[in-house]
Amino acid sequence: MTIHYETAERIATVTIDRPEARNSMDLATLDALKESMARADGDDGVDVVVLTSTGTVFSAGLDLRALSSGEIDVATHTAIGNPWVEHDKPRIAAVNGPAITGGLELVLNCDIAIASGEASFADTHTRVGILPFWGMSVLLPRAVGRRNATVMSLTGNFIDADTARDWGLVAEVTAPEDLLPRARALAGDIVANDQPGVRAMLALYRDGAGLADVDAQALEVDRAIEWHGEGFEAAAIAERFEAIKARGRAQRAR
Repeated sequence: MTIHYETAERIATVTIDRPEARNSMDLATLDALKESMARADGDDGVDVVVLTSTGTVFSAGLDLRALSSGEIDVATHTAIGNPWVEHDKPRIAAVNGPAITGGLELVLNCDIAIASGEASFADTHTRVGILPFWGMSVLLPRAVGRRNATVMSLTGNFIDADTARDWGLVAEVTAPEDLLPRARALAGDIVANDQPGVRAMLALYRDGAGLADVDAQALEVDRAIEWHGEGFEAAAIAERFEAIKARGRAQRAR
């Protein structure tokens, strides 16, 4: 089994476990990853998904042996598609080591990413001589800016975890031993919020990402009007207010 799935405290942890192949993905691993992500999204007991890996490499992307042998070709790759284009629940990448090409795309397809200080990131599509299938040319420029993305994709060079944080690819960098606890702490902060609101906000970010600013703002207004018309309850807001204040005091005291 190359993908492990476990749940606790409304958090699903999906772990790529193929360290002998640098957590690269053959056909079986891709199928299992897609199945696990769909399972988490359909599990009523899960609010947030954490994606991570065993060993010292997050993922080297597609298994080049599977590509060179013909196990994975354009037809099978297209049929598999992106492991999770559609999702309702937040996904956090806990990047424990190098995330390379398809591995980087896994990170980019998560909503939040944090990294161990031992992580690094590279897009080596042009070194191999292939083009991306999972959104690299769209998602990497959104994360780090077009010029930084162009340098990464045309050179294939690695950036370290601190540079990834400075460029906006990851939200923060932790010590290796703190990575999973921190990812789960962030997930717990999300679990503690109003889940319909969390998913509506995530959908708003996702759906507005490809729009011009004026259109994205109009979308926000339309969604807000619809949301407040259907789900806004002043009494419920008042009831949550004391808990919100207490949580804010607790965070400031850390």
